[in-house]
Amino acid sequence: MDQERLSFIALHFTPGIGDFLVKQLVSYCGSASQVFKTPKSRLLQIPGVGEKSALAITNQSAFDEAEKELKRADRDDVEIILYSDKKYPHRLKPLDDAPAILYCKGNQNLNLPKAIAIVGTRQATEYGKEVVEQICKELVPHEALILSGLAYGIDIHAHKAALKNKLPTVGIMGSGIDTIYPAAHKETARKMIEAGALLTENRFGTKPDAHNFPARNRIIAGMCDALIVVEAGEKGGALITADIANSYNKDVFAVPGNLLQAYSAGCNKLIKTNRANLFTSVKDLEYIMNWSVEKTAVQPALELTVFDADEQTVLRILKESKEPVMIDELSLKSLLPPSQLASLLLTLEFKNAVKALPGKRFALR
Repeated sequence: MDQERLSFIALHFTPGIGDFLVKQLVSYCGSASQVFKTPKSRLLQIPGVGEKSALAITNQSAFDEAEKELKRADRDDVEIILYSDKKYPHRLKPLDDAPAILYCKGNQNLNLPKAIAIVGTRQATEYGKEVVEQICKELVPHEALILSGLAYGIDIHAHKAALKNKLPTVGIMGSGIDTIYPAAHKETARKMIEAGALLTENRFGTKPDAHNFPARNRIIAGMCDALIVVEAGEKGGALITADIANSYNKDVFAVPGNLLQAYSAGCNKLIKTNRANLFTSVKDLEYIMNWSVEKTAVQPALELTVFDADEQTVLRILKESKEPVMIDELSLKSLLPPSQLASLLLTLEFKNAVKALPGKRFALR
């Protein structure tokens, strides 16, 4: 059994150690296994580590639990994806509240070039279902990954429409990977495992309790490039997800609805308060996201020697990334102050070396 993976999961299961502190400890100590070898006195010097959590780490009481979890995952053909793994969703990783561990059933690539979340009310109308069908059909040329929450209403129709149009789709769950909720969606979930995936941060046996779903919503918002709210009342999970997506600097879209329909009130309010772009077709998405369905022509190799040292550093980071990079992440990786980096990126835009994308993201031209 991989000792580092076992140590990471044991750290995650240690009482008093949340997602952020897991990542903090691994960052300070160099690896999860090294965390458990670090003396208590040194652990207490790490920001966020208190007496109780330091004692829990040194006791190493969670290793038995972690070993059982890994054996269960192996038995049930479930992959446990660690924050440090290459398979971990790239869009989710820069977020402070990103889960330290994800459970995945299925073989879907979670890092496709384009990812769209579709959410909405559980009481979907025929209008809402038709709009979901239209969205998925129009996204086929983009080969976009469709994300949603496997819930009644708009969510399950998004998954079904994706399957119908042969688009990859991932259901983000508010329960353990072994508990399909609602049970009525087991057949769709089975098809998604074959042509997509199911994903959760919750350990085996976790029940679909109410408090798990707001946490689930942050994963939906974090894994997408853009979020589309199809139908929503004035309150509810879809609006919570939209607010989270906005806080992550994701692009949010809302489908306008009938003024007399209760489940249009949330979408109309999002548009009215400038918390969402108006969505009438995928063309709106293409315009805001600067998406094209044209095949990318082969570009000549970028000649870095014509740029100065700081410019070369930024260009290398963008070149090595498989997707656009947020300015905060660029600043962290390049060790350049945000003000200096902003000026440098503008210069590189003028030199036609990089392009700015929505959500303060940048990519090579």
